[in-house]
Amino acid sequence: MADLPNCLLKALSPSDAAALQPHLRSVRLRQQQVLYEAGRPIALVYFPTGAVISLVVELTSGASVEAAMVGLDGVVGATAALNGRKSLSRAVVQLAGSSMVCDVGDLGSIAMQSVSMLSILIRHEQALLAQAQQSAACMSSHTVEARLCRWLLRARDLAGSDTLDFTQEFLAGMLGTQRTSVTLSAQTLQKAGLIEYKRGKIRIQDANRMREAVCECYQAVKDQYAEVVALSD
Repeated sequence: MADLPNCLLKALSPSDAAALQPHLRSVRLRQQQVLYEAGRPIALVYFPTGAVISLVVELTSGASVEAAMVGLDGVVGATAALNGRKSLSRAVVQLAGSSMVCDVGDLGSIAMQSVSMLSILIRHEQALLAQAQQSAACMSSHTVEARLCRWLLRARDLAGSDTLDFTQEFLAGMLGTQRTSVTLSAQTLQKAGLIEYKRGKIRIQDANRMREAVCECYQAVKDQYAEVVALSD
């Protein structure tokens, strides 16, 4: 599957890739499309190849916060294939784009017959859990400005673009903070020449300097996902 830009699919062994290939199909995901609701059964597994998907926890107050972000470095819905059956969070498309999908039953059947595929899926779910834990620590320990840098840099990595289509309302929901806090942080970054924000579009102008301002959580999450792929070699 070397022609597919999803890192997890690329990391599969030749035999696992050959077994999964007939069950994969390409779809286009639109921004803010809801893939799963928390507590509902999962029918499809998504391997993003251009789209970026957020796993969001919603509270009874109506507030929400992103627990993890998945793009071309991972998979969404694999827990159901490993007998998780139901989604633990809301999965919503934050950036429109392409994705490979397969039925959850097909992936589960293949994984149960392959130790190597089962291993890489389990390691990915561990990386996803680590990302959620890192996000929780980040919320409690780091400033909104540092968290915004982390979030924008990871979205940039997964989208492969310096231009991101996000409203401040959306960013506030993902970061679990007030819109006014996002506005102030975005203004600070814009004045420093790190980003340009205009009409729901954010353009990262200096990624290198933004990496200097970001918290440690950004690199920690990158390292977790790199390890998933590295261990599959």
